[in-house]
Amino acid sequence: MKTLLLGDISPTQHIDPLFKVKDVKSLFDDTVSLFAGNDLSFVNLECAITEHDTGIKKFGPCLKACRETLEVLKDLGVNVCGLSNNHIFDFGRKGAADTIKALDELGLIHTGFGENYEDSRKNLYFEKDGEKIAIIAVCEHEYSYALDDRMGARPYDEYDTMSDIRAARKEADRVIVIYHGGKEHCRYPSPRLRKLCRAMAENGADVVLCQHSHCIGCYEEYEGCHILYGQGNFHFIYENCPPTWNGSLSVQYDTKTHEISFTPIVNTETGITFAKGDEAEEMMREFEKRNASLADGTWIDGWREFCERSRRQYYNATQSAYGVPSEEVGDSIFAHYIDCEAHLDVWKELFKTANHRNEK
Repeated sequence: MKTLLLGDISPTQHIDPLFKVKDVKSLFDDTVSLFAGNDLSFVNLECAITEHDTGIKKFGPCLKACRETLEVLKDLGVNVCGLSNNHIFDFGRKGAADTIKALDELGLIHTGFGENYEDSRKNLYFEKDGEKIAIIAVCEHEYSYALDDRMGARPYDEYDTMSDIRAARKEADRVIVIYHGGKEHCRYPSPRLRKLCRAMAENGADVVLCQHSHCIGCYEEYEGCHILYGQGNFHFIYENCPPTWNGSLSVQYDTKTHEISFTPIVNTETGITFAKGDEAEEMMREFEKRNASLADGTWIDGWREFCERSRRQYYNATQSAYGVPSEEVGDSIFAHYIDCEAHLDVWKELFKTANHRNEK
């Protein structure tokens, strides 16, 4: 089976009108050719499809887009949308319900969302020509995740997710895990993230794609599993973002041969296009260097350097939380940093316990 696996799509304010009029040329340029000949084309829908205006209480923007976004995706050839991410619940129950309704009306398959935690854990099985693949879409704990008694995105759980992968391994010829997590803007995995992705491989995953970081990270093959730590955005055009935001990789995966390939994509003012010439060569050369760092162990230096650049941000969060006097915003930031795995990874790297300093 030929599969196309793409990262985050979220039409921003100045791009949304182009989706509304279905200006495919401006939005996608030559990347339209990616969608030809695939049996399954997957994107991560990182926004609500709704006209509802009341967003949830959170740090960061509440993201939504027009229904035409889905119509454009369907016309391109997308047939599966992942909903397990930190923005799908940005407009609460109403926004989520509107999104599900629009997907269903257009006949787009979706996965990674449920009426409660247990309901969200349903693996997606896609069958064609006698072949069966499983897609497991999970996200870290950041705003949208399902609770025992509330709808939401399918959250990663260190026990249940591994169990779900093993169950899928028994049912399917191939198992693809989409993991929406990792630290934003960091090109390297945390030690925890690398360990859990390798555990996914050991439990039966054939492909693990980490999204959410908004930048291209690094890749390794581990026990026959393809692991990409950071795919970058697919279509998420933001102004005033770091340069790393503007590059991504499309992933082409052949489930029969188990071959995987990556194609570099860059942002334009109105959409995306294939990276070309020197730019494409530089993107892939840097990607290969980071891949090599996973093999020789120097990736950990890149992770630690990233954390050090973030030290002030996390230090300030401790100072403003739960003091006397204390404000709700400071308390909430601190709680969020403890709740979300990616933030907690940075926290643990920066603020070591005495055990790390004790003599051997």
